[in-house]
Amino acid sequence: MWAYDGRIKGNRIAIRKGLLENEKKCILAEELGHYYTGTGDILDQTSLSNRKQELRGRVYAYNRLIGLLGIVRAYQHRCQNFSEMAEYLGVTEEFLADALRYYKGKYGRCAKIDNYVIFFEPSLAVLEIVQDKELKE
Repeated sequence: MWAYDGRIKGNRIAIRKGLLENEKKCILAEELGHYYTGTGDILDQTSLSNRKQELRGRVYAYNRLIGLLGIVRAYQHRCQNFSEMAEYLGVTEEFLADALRYYKGKYGRCAKIDNYVIFFEPSLAVLEIVQDKELKE
């Protein structure tokens, strides 16, 4: 029995068999995050340094698979609920929820990107900012 769904050793990544494709995608992205941002064995999560490296790997995966632009694209694609959004992005609902908690912690109540504002509370919402040319003249 695996304690983890994915492991990385050197330049090889192992992912537990029997997982759904979207689960494998999330795990692979996180393991790649560990490869690109971490060093050494971080299995001992009692170490503060290892916990920081674990978070860096996860953040890499959140940004790679979702990011603020992914949230906007899901809005543009007219995703109506959390489940549709996760399916559109090709991630698990748990991964999406974790990413949104991280983004809320990083950006606070909302974040602006291009002509959009993403609200993280009181619930997830995307607002498109439309500039009226007549108002500028």
